[in-house]
Amino acid sequence: MRLPETPRMNPDRLPRHATKIVATLGPASSTPQMLEAMITHKVSVVRLNFSHGTAQDHIARAAMVREAARIAGREVAIMADLQGPKIRVGKFAEGKVWLEPGAKFTLDAARTEPGDIDAVGLDYKDLPRDVKPGDRLLLNDGLIVLAVDAVRGEQVHTTVRLGGELSNNKGINRQGGGLTAPALTAKDMEDIKTAMSFQADYVAVSFPKNATDMEMARQLCNVAGAEFGHKPGMIAKIERAEAIPKLEEILRASDGIMVARGDLAVEVGNAAVPALQKKMIRLAREMDKVVITATQMMESMITNPVPTRAEVSDVANAVLDGTDAVMLSAETASGRYPLETVQEMSRICEAAEQAEDPSLDLDFRGHYSRIDQSIAMGALFTAHHLGAKAIVALTESGSTPLWMSRHAAHIPVYALTSRLATQRKMALYRNVRPLLMDSETDRDTALERAEAHLKKRGIVQSGDVYAITCGEPMGAPGGTNMLKICRAS
Repeated sequence: MRLPETPRMNPDRLPRHATKIVATLGPASSTPQMLEAMITHKVSVVRLNFSHGTAQDHIARAAMVREAARIAGREVAIMADLQGPKIRVGKFAEGKVWLEPGAKFTLDAARTEPGDIDAVGLDYKDLPRDVKPGDRLLLNDGLIVLAVDAVRGEQVHTTVRLGGELSNNKGINRQGGGLTAPALTAKDMEDIKTAMSFQADYVAVSFPKNATDMEMARQLCNVAGAEFGHKPGMIAKIERAEAIPKLEEILRASDGIMVARGDLAVEVGNAAVPALQKKMIRLAREMDKVVITATQMMESMITNPVPTRAEVSDVANAVLDGTDAVMLSAETASGRYPLETVQEMSRICEAAEQAEDPSLDLDFRGHYSRIDQSIAMGALFTAHHLGAKAIVALTESGSTPLWMSRHAAHIPVYALTSRLATQRKMALYRNVRPLLMDSETDRDTALERAEAHLKKRGIVQSGDVYAITCGEPMGAPGGTNMLKICRAS
């Protein structure tokens, strides 16, 4: 189990905090120098937003991420975030209009000319069939509210209840959900092929309503990735009201979820989101899935060099709830302070985790029917009570470190794998430090080299206790069946 001498093995570049940071790439962060700095300062997942840019743009940026990670000495995951259906108004003749409360305004699916103060066209042509009189439509993230008066043919006639500026291509939500747009569009299907061409580690699906949406997306990804021998992790973005009652089935069909608080808040109301966020994080962890908390986490840092106290509390509470990762969107994509935002978020995560109470004993009341899962739980429990310096998981699939990451343990988990795709995928797991190593078929040799690896990198010193898990025969996915407690020589 020889450990290759590559830059990504540098221990000083590994995150000190367990919670991972997802950063969105954009104009503010698309230089090699900025990207390298962000990765060095604890970004573990880079998000490519497929709502913007061409296929070639994304391919070039993915290559830039891989190179920046190599230089920074840390392997990171790439997440391709699909655009999903465009439920938006069309364009205006002058780019925008001002809607006064009480005014009449028409959304016209048949309109081809630019919009004006009275009416505008629609990108989403099925809107007249999805709404009825009495419905409320929320535009531009809920800043404008229209009450539906009547539907006549392709026209939705409304009265402005909450007015303001409405500009080109702003989004439309129906209060309470109910828009029938499919989760996967023709553009998404082409974008999946692009994402698989550079082997994106995760694909995030926008606006899924049920498990079928996620199953279809997974099938498309697996087909597109077959020629590369690649299967990405699937992330369901929970942003539709209809997804909430189907949350468990969506989780079962996915590898994780994103708490996409922007569109979700528009559909269910701002007040409902905090409790839903806690529920989603808890349920994802119980079902051994990863969870990302997203949207406006450090919004003020788009233009300001420091966050508000409310934003600090927001990030810290997500960490204390057990989220695997916290995500930055416009803050790093187009903000003035992308690196400073990453540094601030890193400090908040670290401080919040220091206040956590592991209370691991409460987590071991469940029933574990699988040997490999029981070994993972046993390693956590034993290492916790012995005060071990580290847990080492020799893994091919990444399943054992994933199970360990579902529990609040203040003992770092070092996941050693010979598979680069597994290493990158584990970059999203809370409290897991994934490292690449050569494969080894002899157990004793593997254990000796693993300890040498830990000592060389200052993770343990002579006399320190650590736990190690592996499987016999070595190299078989899903075969973890051994736990050993060691004292470093």
